[in-house]
Amino acid sequence: MRSNYLFTSESVSEGHPDKVCDRISDEIVDLVYREAAKTGVDPWTVRIACETLATTNRIVIAGEVRLPASLMKTDKNGDEVINPAKFKAAARKAVRDIGYEQSGFHWKTAKIDVLLHSQSAHIAQGVDKASDHDNSEGAGDQGIMFGYACTETPDLMPAPIYYSHKILQLLSAARKAGEGDVGRLGPDAKSQVTVRYIDGKPAEVASIVLSTQHLEDSWDSAKVRQVVEPYILEALGDLKVADDCKWYINPTGKFVIGGPDGDAGLTGRKIIVDTYGGAAPHGGGAFSGKDTTKVDRSAAYAARYLAKNVVAAGFAERCTIQISYAIGIAQPLSIYVDLHGTGTVSEDQVEAAIAKVMDLSPTGIRRHLDLNKPIYAKTSAYGHFGRKAGRDGSFSWEKLDLVKPLKDAMKA
Repeated sequence: MRSNYLFTSESVSEGHPDKVCDRISDEIVDLVYREAAKTGVDPWTVRIACETLATTNRIVIAGEVRLPASLMKTDKNGDEVINPAKFKAAARKAVRDIGYEQSGFHWKTAKIDVLLHSQSAHIAQGVDKASDHDNSEGAGDQGIMFGYACTETPDLMPAPIYYSHKILQLLSAARKAGEGDVGRLGPDAKSQVTVRYIDGKPAEVASIVLSTQHLEDSWDSAKVRQVVEPYILEALGDLKVADDCKWYINPTGKFVIGGPDGDAGLTGRKIIVDTYGGAAPHGGGAFSGKDTTKVDRSAAYAARYLAKNVVAAGFAERCTIQISYAIGIAQPLSIYVDLHGTGTVSEDQVEAAIAKVMDLSPTGIRRHLDLNKPIYAKTSAYGHFGRKAGRDGSFSWEKLDLVKPLKDAMKA
């Protein structure tokens, strides 16, 4: 392991075009879970894989679903088809909450197409009943998922992505509250933080990049820096800003046209922002718009949960966990642990303990983390990890309730 180096991560705000799409897709996941609960449909039967495209005053929602009857209607031919009304309403509500009321992208006037269709029977047959495990679901697809945790920040996240997220979260909250000139910022923004590590620990910030949309055409880079710098310094907290730190605030100048009007957005294009900012491997699967039979989402949550608890238990300062699956098969094909030379126990011991404390089939993960709930819209911006577990069951994978079971499993 290197001791002295620079490492950089970026974040994007909820108003970034791709994040607008992630938010809409996750609002629709939540809508389907809410309608299931409201109408007495078993939430275990919910299936959705929803993709969103956004561009100038246009939103297209596509994908495959298995829906409660309350989201269907009868067409003129007497056939049951998807009723687009509630999906459109969910999309408009999301865009309004983000803050888009500009001529090129407005929550009220954007045209919305809903192109959802029924789930493929060939996929359903593998997911509904696993071939290797009675009364259990199979994985929704093949793939590899990674989880990671480290001791660099209080939430056991890598420092560069942690601070990149925090800058944008503070600016978003201030913008929505209408605090002074920050209230004249737009929803679209990107941040980037470079951290200098000394002796393997985050020591200071070497560079800060922030590009943020603003509604005042007269503002230049200097004015934007004047507005945002106090919030950046607040977000960095006790982490030192280097004496020679390079600041790049709106380095191209004006940034008035933003969001999907400035650049088209798609669901699932910010997977590194969603996870560890490049400090850990990524299996390649996006999260937003998917129910949790899709192991791209649920197993990545489980891997983070396990890695975080391993680090919190004191078994290592850094932990990476990989889990792999095959479509239609319940149990993972492999579990791999890397403690990066920081472990107080061996990787083999951690792998054995993991198998004892958690069932890593899709059914086991969904049950253990209580994932069959409308809790996903709030995951769509500022990262799926390093967040606070909510009373509504959101971010349950951030809990530290496996510390004692892991320690007990080590002793057994």
